[in-house]
Amino acid sequence: MIHFEEVNRDNWRLELKVLEEQKKYVSDSLSILARAYAYRDSRSKAFVIYEEQLPVGMVMYYDCDALSAYNLSQFFIDYRYQRRGYGLKAVKKMLELMQADGKYKKVILCYIDGDTAAQKLYEQLGFAPNGVRDGNEIVMEKSL
Repeated sequence: MIHFEEVNRDNWRLELKVLEEQKKYVSDSLSILARAYAYRDSRSKAFVIYEEQLPVGMVMYYDCDALSAYNLSQFFIDYRYQRRGYGLKAVKKMLELMQADGKYKKVILCYIDGDTAAQKLYEQLGFAPNGVRDGNEIVMEKSL
């Protein structure tokens, strides 16, 4: 069963990685931690994603007050555990946590143009492009 543990002194050094060709699409774990720190004033949360006791990825979000939305800022599944459904389960679980938090009724995220795996995953979960692009990033949103 998928669950999250907030990044802490015991799990922040886990060797979670993506394939070399995926690095142009997602941040590595240290960049996620840096972003979580940079957005700490916006209730940022960085989590290690676990399947039972096995660490399989990372996810990070923060409050985006300007858009009245949660920003699902960073997310990846380690290359060794991709294509097993963990990504879908993890994002569903994150959406449940956001909905339970209740501060906002909307989630935004972006993916890099060309990352068809991310695009398909987010579309499967009900995200849709909102017409905004930031360079090569395509912004999507979903109502909770």
